[in-house]
Formats: sequence, structure tokens, C-alpha cells
Amino acid sequence: MEKFSVKKVFEIAYAHRLLDYNGKCENLHGHNGIVEIIVETVKLDEMSMVMDFVELKNKAGRWLNDNLDHTVILSKKDPLAKILKEQNQKMFLTDENPTAEIIAKTIKDEMNKMGIKAKEIRFWETQSSMAKIEEE
Repeated sequence: MEKFSVKKVFEIAYAHRLLDYNGKCENLHGHNGIVEIIVETVKLDEMSMVMDFVELKNKAGRWLNDNLDHTVILSKKDPLAKILKEQNQKMFLTDENPTAEIIAKTIKDEMNKMGIKAKEIRFWETQSSMAKIEEE
């Protein structure tokens, strides 16, 4: 069976730290991350597309810009969140440690809420370190 897919790539700048971690990532630090959103189908739409790149850019790009770009991503349990909130700093809080895996899952969950059924999300924390989540 043939499958079609499209991929859109986005760049975000963000900071995070990991709680209860023994290493460099226990300290607040920043990354220039890359988000790859892959949408797949076996049947093209009425325009012979998996999904219009413009729609994907507008929906996903807006969410990423509004929520993760130039944002401090922290666990809801992080005591730093209270301090940053008092200083009116832009934050995105996760239920778990904001690892690359959790950030990828968060993006996938948000895309699903918007009706973007992403087959796969790849989140590049650095040029050599990537986490992904995919549908089976």
C-alpha cells in the first residue's frame, strides 16, 4: 500500500532545565531546537495533498511561536516557575521533566488537538541529539 507524507520544519529558541538530574541539564540553559512535523496518509485530499503546507505552517507555526519559542520550558514542580511567573517571564510548564522526549510528545498532543494527525514528531534539541514520537 502506498503512503504519502509531508514534513514541515520549524525552529524554536527555548530554555529549560531538568529536575533531579545529575549533569549539565540540571542547570537552566538554552537551545535552538528544530521541530519536524510529519503528516502521513494513504488517501490524498480533494486537492491531491496530504495537507496543505500553508495550513500546517499556520496552525503548527502559530502554536509553536505562541507557546514554545523564546520560552522557558519547566516542569510544573520546578520551584523556579514561581519566581519566573512573578517576573512575568514567558513559560511553558510540563507535567514531567521537559526532556526532548516530553517536548516532542507535548507538540504531538497539541497538533492532535488542532486536527493535525501527525504520524511523527522529531524534536532536535541540538544538531546531534533528537527525540521522536510516532504513531504505530
